Amino acid sequence: MSTQENQELAPSPTTAPIDVEQAEAALVEHYPRLVRIAYLVLPPSLGRNRRVVTAHAVVQRSLPRRRTGGGGPGAPGPGRPEDAVDPGYAYVRGEVLRQALLAGRPLRRLAWPSRAQFPPLLPMVWGLRVFPRAGGADELALDQRLSALSGAGRAAYVLRGLERQGDAEVRRVLAAAGVAEPDAALAEADGVGAMYALLGSAEFDPCSLQARPPDLMRRRQHARAAVAAAAAVAVCGALLGLPGEGWGPGGAAAPSYARNPASEAALDPGRLRRVAPAVWQRSARTDFTVWPVRGDLTGDSALLRRALAVWARPGRTVLASATPGTPPGPPMGAPQLLFAGRVDAARVVLFHDGLRVVRYAEPVEGAGGAVLDFARTDGADMAASGALVVGRAAGNVRYLTAPWVRTAGVRDLLVPDGAPRPLRRDAHGVTDPVPSPAQARDCRSWDVLEVGDGVAVRLLTDLGELTPARLTWGPPAAPGEVASEAARAAWARTACLLPSVRGHGVRAVNSWQFARQRLPEGGGSAVWLCTRAETWRGTGVRVLAQFQAPSAEPGAPGAVAAKAEESPVCGPRDPRVLAGVLWKARGGQWYVLAAGGPSITSLDTSGGVRAHAEGRLLAARTTPGARAQLTGRTQDGTQVGALR
Repeated sequence: MSTQENQELAPSPTTAPIDVEQAEAALVEHYPRLVRIAYLVLPPSLGRNRRVVTAHAVVQRSLPRRRTGGGGPGAPGPGRPEDAVDPGYAYVRGEVLRQALLAGRPLRRLAWPSRAQFPPLLPMVWGLRVFPRAGGADELALDQRLSALSGAGRAAYVLRGLERQGDAEVRRVLAAAGVAEPDAALAEADGVGAMYALLGSAEFDPCSLQARPPDLMRRRQHARAAVAAAAAVAVCGALLGLPGEGWGPGGAAAPSYARNPASEAALDPGRLRRVAPAVWQRSARTDFTVWPVRGDLTGDSALLRRALAVWARPGRTVLASATPGTPPGPPMGAPQLLFAGRVDAARVVLFHDGLRVVRYAEPVEGAGGAVLDFARTDGADMAASGALVVGRAAGNVRYLTAPWVRTAGVRDLLVPDGAPRPLRRDAHGVTDPVPSPAQARDCRSWDVLEVGDGVAVRLLTDLGELTPARLTWGPPAAPGEVASEAARAAWARTACLLPSVRGHGVRAVNSWQFARQRLPEGGGSAVWLCTRAETWRGTGVRVLAQFQAPSAEPGAPGAVAAKAEESPVCGPRDPRVLAGVLWKARGGQWYVLAAGGPSITSLDTSGGVRAHAEGRLLAARTTPGARAQLTGRTQDGTQVGALR
């Protein structure tokens, strides 16, 4: 907890509470939002389970006790034009903020403790641990930044981002909630980027929860201790022990919760599947299932046992993440061991269970917590299983390459005519550090991994996940590798758009030039591209259409003409694509430019601009800010709408 959070809260204004029925109506109507506010302001040190329960308790304790009208802490007085919220909601929100801030204060010997500083009596969840659904890398980064703020700083950030209040109103609400220095809280909030859209994600929704079993063995131990303390200690020692070196109080894994033969087999490092080095050369499949076991710690049974135990039962100190659509549950049987070795300052273990790749990492020295990452890999082929991320440090990433990878290099996508730089690999297939574009704040370069496997030379890029995404080029029915001069030139102006699909479980990104258009008034030639990001889970697909006009800078990003999610457009099921933009010629005249895929035979615009063109290209004069509806038709008369 920061030093600012240890400061005393100023006493809240003592005014008469508003009518309880009005406050109750506001609480019921806005309950999910109020609980989200409480969850975000409460200190992360409480742990996710207690933080969820406390957030609900704080909101449920926020009703006034009397049926008299008037203003209260956080409630607007009559006739205040700057308040744009219901007085009942404002009152309840102010009480929620006040209690959440009090819950973050440490207990002191000479101070009378507040009710909010103790675990809530109600609501209470018995027999389960509940926590919100896991978000992506962006949500995790925001949560870490908010955890570094004081409670008042988090409250200021939430009021700005979630409640969309100006600084003057934030100061007033914070002061009413008992914050002694609202200006200092606003200054703290300024240090966090304006990632306000993420506050509405499932990562911070304590009303949409996941449930896991608690420490069942310890609960049973307490029950038996009430009858016979000596017998309970003996039973606890027998139940919590695992074969060989089991769970210990200093480990990162939680206590075991099941005595099941299949579960115990999955936790036994002696039963891990280990593939021999030459199996992939004669196997009918070429994917992660034939990766040989590699690394200098594959014989460290204690490390492997810890990794399996944390996978099955991650404790509270474990930092776990999963790509969207990846179940973060325990292994269903003995998994396959891919790698166990030291990478930079960590010991890393990689497992594969047929559906997922799981990465466990623990620091070599120090008391840092363990890290557990999950990523889906079902249906991977030779191209999709060419490499895995084995380590991240100081903005760099290391890859573990597949056994069939013969050459490895690094290519900057923003330099289309540049040659790849050789990339050294050790005896286990681990590469030297490569700058990660997924963690860069700007887009001055975009380094990708170039691997040659004897069949093709493929490009893989880090998007912040365990599995790098494959980059391809060509029509949706038969995409190929980014090998031609035209492909590299188009990807040079597409690379800086890749952050929009970062952290979404992307498997491959294909870019396709579906049209080339001569620009009016001698403006040169422009290309139209359709870029489609496919995910491992099949859903969550993202599509964007680009217009790349001539540019003096080879890596200048193209203009995004349209975006779509969960659309079959630009894919093998529906390769038809249609997009348009407003473009200004060098002489100052504005044009509506449009282009369609090969199946489009005519184009029409309506609305602010009316034009018709035979074929799949259109250029019509217009005025600045004009809005046009674009439609196309195929040879059989089918109408096609523009991508949106």
